[in-house]
Amino acid sequence: MKVLVLNCGSSSLKYQLIDMSDETLLAKGLVERIGLDGARIKHVKVGSEPFIKETHIPNHDVAVKLVVDALQDPQHGVVKDLSELSAVGHRVVHGGEKFTRSVLVDQEVLKGIEEVIPLAPLHNPANLMGIKAVMHALPGTPNVAVFDTAFHQTMPAHAYMYGIPYEHYEKDRVRRYGFHGTSHFYVAHRVAEAMGRPIEELKIVTCHLGNGSSITAVSGGKSVDTSLGYGTTEGILMGTRSGNLDPSVMIYLMEKYGDPKVVSDVVHKKSGVCGISGVSSDMRDVEEAMEKGDQRCKLAFDMLCYGIKKYIGAYAAAMGGIDAIVFTAGIGENSDLVREAVCKDLEFLGVKFDPSKNKVRGKEAELTTPDSKVKVYVIPTNEELVIARDTKELALKG
Repeated sequence: MKVLVLNCGSSSLKYQLIDMSDETLLAKGLVERIGLDGARIKHVKVGSEPFIKETHIPNHDVAVKLVVDALQDPQHGVVKDLSELSAVGHRVVHGGEKFTRSVLVDQEVLKGIEEVIPLAPLHNPANLMGIKAVMHALPGTPNVAVFDTAFHQTMPAHAYMYGIPYEHYEKDRVRRYGFHGTSHFYVAHRVAEAMGRPIEELKIVTCHLGNGSSITAVSGGKSVDTSLGYGTTEGILMGTRSGNLDPSVMIYLMEKYGDPKVVSDVVHKKSGVCGISGVSSDMRDVEEAMEKGDQRCKLAFDMLCYGIKKYIGAYAAAMGGIDAIVFTAGIGENSDLVREAVCKDLEFLGVKFDPSKNKVRGKEAELTTPDSKVKVYVIPTNEELVIARDTKELALKG
């Protein structure tokens, strides 16, 4: 059974084709600059050189056709015909409270995704375009929607509610939703496997650290709290996003500049690591400048690590203990400096960090000593595999 996994943005489309008989990756690629000049597809058959084609790509229908054509191309394709594509799994950013798990797509599901567009106006429309493009290009092929927010729907009300009038939850659905759910789900289950223990008996803090970041408390395999909230700016310092901010700051800035869009640009696009360092939103650039003595870069680094450490401590308290800490995503998988700074002085929690094990990038590794009560791991995330597994399960059920 071969499953195609799609992640559609407003002007891009990432994809992977996975053979679910043994979960091997057959091909992957990226269609970028959809609807813009310089559009192209980059397709990689595993074990072969990339195939790149620049062409006019006016919309997602054309983008999906390019992907389908690349997958069955005689030279760089991996299937003989489209009948080998058993199902298509789609990443959908927001499911609101309506979708608590992955679902087979039908007209009712499409309508439901449209209904929560106000909660993710930049992402859900693009996700919908991808689903509809596949339904047009591959009629009769099952489509499955896998939601970033679904994993967090197990949070109790005291964790997801905000302290504003209850009517804004009832009428406006203002609450904590959380994101990166497929990533947190994957690494939590993978660390349980690595530890050789049932996830049902573990308390894990998963740290998804990238340009966008979130930290989640996973107790017994379920999300019980997470740092991202109604939108994608709450929590720790991120690439260009502010992280936690006193609402009074927002009110002050809006009163001073009189334009919500200006303030939105500040907290979404000009803040975070980039805004503090004045150098870059990329942690690699910040670490390089920091090691050369740049004090603002050092401040951005310290703010990030301090924020992560606070969430680990808070979630250990919320869960009544902790068995493991997991680092994943771009920064989590590749920055040994961030991991060491976060884990420093966590001995009181039971962490015995081993710096000699920490010199790893993008590979699964345990970073603590054998007698460490709390284990620390690097686990490369694999959101596409989570989507493919859910797609296989639902497509087989029909």
